Amino acid sequence: VFLPNSLATVISFYALQKAEKIPAMLNFSLGQAQLVSCIKTVGLKVILTSHQFIEKGHFEEHINTMQSMGVKIIFLEDFAKEIGWIVKLFGMCNCFVKRRAKNSANSTAVILFTSGSEGMPKAIFLSHENLQANRYQLSAILPFNAQDICFNALPIFHSFGLTVGVIITVLSGIKTFYYPNPLHYRIVPELFYDTNATIICGTDSFMFGYGRVAHPYDFRALKYAIVGGERLKETTAELWLQKFGIRILQGYGATETSPVIALNTPMYYRKDTVGRILPGIKVWLKKVKGVSEGSELVVSGSNVMQGLMRPDKPLKLELMHKKAYETGDIVQIDSEGFVHICGRLKRFAKVAGEMVSLSAVEQILDQLYPNTVQGVVAIPHDRKGEDLVFITAHQGASIVKIRDFMRAQGVSELWIPKQVKYMKNPPKLATGKFDYQTASHILNQE
Repeated sequence: VFLPNSLATVISFYALQKAEKIPAMLNFSLGQAQLVSCIKTVGLKVILTSHQFIEKGHFEEHINTMQSMGVKIIFLEDFAKEIGWIVKLFGMCNCFVKRRAKNSANSTAVILFTSGSEGMPKAIFLSHENLQANRYQLSAILPFNAQDICFNALPIFHSFGLTVGVIITVLSGIKTFYYPNPLHYRIVPELFYDTNATIICGTDSFMFGYGRVAHPYDFRALKYAIVGGERLKETTAELWLQKFGIRILQGYGATETSPVIALNTPMYYRKDTVGRILPGIKVWLKKVKGVSEGSELVVSGSNVMQGLMRPDKPLKLELMHKKAYETGDIVQIDSEGFVHICGRLKRFAKVAGEMVSLSAVEQILDQLYPNTVQGVVAIPHDRKGEDLVFITAHQGASIVKIRDFMRAQGVSELWIPKQVKYMKNPPKLATGKFDYQTASHILNQE
């Protein structure tokens, strides 16, 4: 499925379920190489898209690439013309016939692809049980109902946008408004006001963008503002609290877990955490050599993926068989069950024999240069193992200011980046997160 957020996409998703076909939600923001990798990984043969979408998104080159790979392209506008009155009558009759589903709860319901921030995207297979489990886990802690209205601008190819914006809302009878581009910071708040929506989900980048330009009355009906996908910055939380009187609820999850693992709620909330573990999810903390603060989070539950396919092993499904999933995230869980994210295991650099959390360094630099697209990456060093490079869109960033500021915070010298790289438009993923893989690739080419 190569489509944006729209009613046609939602209908296509559920129509494929009815036809007992497995939809693979393609990320149209990916580059050519990543898109080709996704197609090869799962062996896609048919792609649903739209003439209008291809034209407005300028994706002609993507379509040409797909066709050159032997993939059949079905345009929804052309397909709609083939639906005659006999087919419509047959469809209406089907609505009144309660036919038992051939697929079981353990059958694959959807294939999603990881963001590709740490390599080529992996294909994640989620079953009907996975999606329904996460739906009920969230329903158990957030009292939303059929009177709510959800505004979903998060891409449906993203697990957060699919589960919250398509699975939970539609199956719970929640009216939902779909908008195709979350980057339209001026338009989204106005439409939110017009729709009287009560639920919005997004990343920190998107929420800051909406909060900065919105009128204080635009979010007057809002009950739940939920953030995931990246760390909620203090500036964003403070902006929404002061301007709209709304406390953003930060959560945490992974595509592999359908996706939500933990979430703050109006009743159980703690600042600078991602909330408490959802009911029905078991967790373990696994110590990591060289990491002194925090342990790797390991989870199991009905929401944990059915299996995955790796780009280096296409068409080979690695089943989980109810195994525990190692998230790769370093966390601490306090006495009341609130989860503190310390960093990502793959986002630790070994500098002069010491493990340095790149996420922790970024949090400090966010205080120095707030509201800026930026990130820290590690590059090889002959003597010290690795060096830290700070990439930022802040034109006035200097290594001297950074060194003085970080020393004033009392951090180790090993945490201080040795280089500052200014980029007018640093690479970002479709979710608004900094694209570390592309950034590292750019540095290695220079």
